[in-house]
Amino acid sequence: NSLPTMVKALRIQEKVKQVGFEWEHKEQVYEKLQEELGELQYEIAQEDHQKMEEEFGDVLFSFINYARFLKIDAENALERTNKKFIQRFTQMEELAAQENKVLHDMTLQEMDILWNKVKNL
Repeated sequence: NSLPTMVKALRIQEKVKQVGFEWEHKEQVYEKLQEELGELQYEIAQEDHQKMEEEFGDVLFSFINYARFLKIDAENALERTNKKFIQRFTQMEELAAQENKVLHDMTLQEMDILWNKVKNL
């Protein structure tokens, strides 16, 4: 119970794999992920917050399973993305300041232009 949630999901998947409850191919895991995304979209349309949260959890669990099949450390991948996002956002703020602007005064479209500039640096 004290494990981080992402690690716990991975351990659960590894444990059930030991008794044979496991997909054979990564394509099967991808199909399951697509199925879970469809179920999430359905619950979003129903506007049932509790069911949306359940389905969102299923999507996350499936993504972790897919990462496992791809031999990707999901925790590490997310941490790398967090760092990349922070770096890019900071650069956006700097670009805005060079134009004597502040992000909260800009439109989303203007910020998106800055974001794309930063991505291409």
